[in-house]
Amino acid sequence: MNQTFRELKSRQPINSRRVSKLFYSVRASGISEVRSPVCATFRSAWDMSSMGRNVNEQVKRTIIAAAIPAEALASIDSSEKELRIMFDNEADPESTVVTIEGSDQSNLLIRLSGAFSSAGVDVIAANISSEDGRIMDIFKVKMHGKKLPEGEFEALKSQIIEMTSSSNRSTRPAIYGIVAAAEVERLRPLSGITSDGEVETLELAAAEMAQVAAELVATERDILRLRAKGGDERTLTAREAMRAESASALERKMAAMQAVMAARRTAVVEAAEEPKTAAERMMEQFKPPSMSSQAVGGAGSGNGYEILFQGFNWESCKHNWYKTLGSQLRDIVKAGFTSVWLPPPSESVSPQGYLPGDLYNLNSAFGTEAELRQLIQNMHEVGLKAIADIVINHRCATYQSSDGKWNKFGGRLAWDASVICCNNPQFGGSGNPKQGDDYTAAPNIDHSQERVRKDYIEWLKYLRNSIGYDGWRLDYVRGYKGDYVKEYVDATVPELVFGEYWDACDYTDGVLNYNQDNHRQRTIKWCDATGGTAAAFDFTTKGILQEAVQRREYWRLVDSQGRPPGMIGMWASRAFTFIDNHDTGSTLNHWPFPSQFLPLGYAYILTHPGTPTVFYDHFYQEKDGLRKSILELMALRKKHGINCRSKVTVKKAASEVYAATIDDKIAMKIGPGDWSPNAVGIKFGGKELKLASSGNQFAVWEKMS
Repeated sequence: MNQTFRELKSRQPINSRRVSKLFYSVRASGISEVRSPVCATFRSAWDMSSMGRNVNEQVKRTIIAAAIPAEALASIDSSEKELRIMFDNEADPESTVVTIEGSDQSNLLIRLSGAFSSAGVDVIAANISSEDGRIMDIFKVKMHGKKLPEGEFEALKSQIIEMTSSSNRSTRPAIYGIVAAAEVERLRPLSGITSDGEVETLELAAAEMAQVAAELVATERDILRLRAKGGDERTLTAREAMRAESASALERKMAAMQAVMAARRTAVVEAAEEPKTAAERMMEQFKPPSMSSQAVGGAGSGNGYEILFQGFNWESCKHNWYKTLGSQLRDIVKAGFTSVWLPPPSESVSPQGYLPGDLYNLNSAFGTEAELRQLIQNMHEVGLKAIADIVINHRCATYQSSDGKWNKFGGRLAWDASVICCNNPQFGGSGNPKQGDDYTAAPNIDHSQERVRKDYIEWLKYLRNSIGYDGWRLDYVRGYKGDYVKEYVDATVPELVFGEYWDACDYTDGVLNYNQDNHRQRTIKWCDATGGTAAAFDFTTKGILQEAVQRREYWRLVDSQGRPPGMIGMWASRAFTFIDNHDTGSTLNHWPFPSQFLPLGYAYILTHPGTPTVFYDHFYQEKDGLRKSILELMALRKKHGINCRSKVTVKKAASEVYAATIDDKIAMKIGPGDWSPNAVGIKFGGKELKLASSGNQFAVWEKMS
């Protein structure tokens, strides 16, 4: 392709900039087989296409298709191994066009996506092609809703080169969720729950789905025709790739339609409800507020109005953290947090605390036992609960046995190989087989043994009664049965307890599936095994939310039943929602939320049911007004009594915008699309709503007092 491009640019008197633009038009049009290498026609095609935006697109495609020989398009210069990155601010009136050429590698698109995201660049459209080991990827991108300033070109180029130097390329171009021209025309915002708005949204969604379906059918027929005529293998391979791409696009359009229908059903039901009379509204004013902790929360989720603060990150072990955090307690409680998640307290092989050794030795990289006791005492004085990070799936031995295996434990709990699961052969375990997932870095402890559970219970009681902890965050709970958690909770009666049940969401070739019911059901099954005594982090909501904002696919935020698609849509009182933590964010960045969309993420979890968690790094980040937004959203949550069981009514879930009302007290929207409750006629208590908090692509309205 590079050779062809150079040849075309060298044919004078064709202007090279026009050739570049036309070349982009050819690639963006999806045409892969062209005829008649007539240079004059090639130039005429550009002249016609540049005369105005009203030229019929199919005519343009036909003329362009006649301009370039198929054999030229197929030529590739295999000597170029490095990526060539080109920027153009003139080829498109609204976006910067970024063209990337080079050798094909697996998973490259994942790295490119990360490069764009980390640079704060939004991918609006993409045309992905690869042939004979070479790629030509063309992206339309924006930064803060506008074209990239030319001064940003070199920085973005350096970012892409750095993140793709050892990249792998995905097998599916649909990684960006934009594989056809129809994707550029996003679903327009609903004008409300009126019939006109509903018809318009359905019409657009149906038209897009029909277009993609037609493309798939055309490709299928083309493949059958080529096979019947004995077409060459290269052409067939290219068509097969196009078929896979079209099939992926159709699947996503069908999911979007399903989401639009689910949101529409909810809106129609809400609109059909009988309005309350003036007398009923007056009587509501005399009802006592429903603030009973037992009625709302219960075991695992505290009083139901909790807002959790993760009081550390991956680098906190490098400081005297207990003293650092102690100096911030007034700020934390003033913000409205009710509890603070503290790092693992015990001595550990790793300074972060997740490879514990002597459990009773509470002198760790975060500070001394005395400093820990003082911190918890100070937390209680200002009304904060202290939550310990409990690591009991595994434990690191202090000594090696005679055969050189690390299975002799030191300290107060001087266990031996008999407490290690027998399917941990590298540690010489002779206990019962592992009943959960294996943790390869350390000996997996056999919780099925009564003496092990008794020892753990005694240690937890020590932390609860002597050190002063109020609750537990349970690390890596996929490693042992939820039944044992119930036993630990019943014996220690924590005010809060929640587990880290982290498994992979369901993907197809790198693209998150719309339906994540199986994923959230696995977490719910674990909570159920604890007898409902423990909650769990809602990894399903995190996965869906960050996919929705990154791809501008906000239709993902409603399931087929019209509910929130994460754990909060099925068992909200047992869901701890979060945006990032020490693992997914911080310096580890294992699964980070897109940084430019952090305010949107918090606008979602701080207005929705479940127990929201705010990450230390985000709360103390002034960039883009994130801290200010978090503080405003927390204040609104507390003011209106939004709790772990609050009712969500999804008003809209389309490509550009998600909107919902919560407890008939607040309304919110996230995404670049337009929506407001007053514009669509939503009223609480017969009154319009007032804007209470807003930022880049989010807004929250509240009930008038």
